[in-house]
Amino acid sequence: MSDARSPRAGPDEAPRPDPDTRPAALGLVLASASPRRARLLEKAGLAFEIVPSDVDETPRPDERPAALVERLARAKALEVAGRLGPTPARIVLGSDTIVVSDGDRILGKPRDEAHAVALLEEIVGTVHRVLTAVAVVRSGALLARSLVVTSEVEMRAATRQELVDYVAVGESLDKAGAYALQGEGGRRFVVAVRGSRTNVIGLPVEETLALLAEAGLPVAADDDGLRGADPDSGA
Repeated sequence: MSDARSPRAGPDEAPRPDPDTRPAALGLVLASASPRRARLLEKAGLAFEIVPSDVDETPRPDERPAALVERLARAKALEVAGRLGPTPARIVLGSDTIVVSDGDRILGKPRDEAHAVALLEEIVGTVHRVLTAVAVVRSGALLARSLVVTSEVEMRAATRQELVDYVAVGESLDKAGAYALQGEGGRRFVVAVRGSRTNVIGLPVEETLALLAEAGLPVAADDDGLRGADPDSGA
């Protein structure tokens, strides 16, 4: 009669775990429909699924920029984690990005092309801040870890017609501050970026990988140059 038992470890070998009792690898869920965040995660070598969050993003009265983005990032991750449930075990990543003018006004996404031009008029010829919050939640535990990263962006002065022409390109309407650093907005108007470039695009890669590692997701030790790369540039 054949012996169907699992092979035993030798005297100098560690016992082999039963495959059925090994902890399942944690999956990653991106709680965002942003194609830019998805591309940044892909370039970092991470596999993930996308489950967009459903969260009211209205600022609270007198809410400061950093408090706003961190609250929203945590709310997005927690909302999706709550919908997914505790099994299978997953890590949910939520994020939120805002632009803050040099007058300390929070600039969100434009309502339409006219609003996009108005937002751009507030930041061209100035240095503005871009804040991105990142939050991670392990399904089941519903406890969030989060951080906020700030970058400064300097833009040259521009005429209203230049802004109208830029908005007509069509990349403004789904972006905070109404411009894309990795697109025509960056090429036409941005003079310098101080801090993380990927933060301006929507996800600070270096800090995100560190936060995911703290939460227990295996990530590469090096993000292969993504810290300064644009997701659409091939850099």
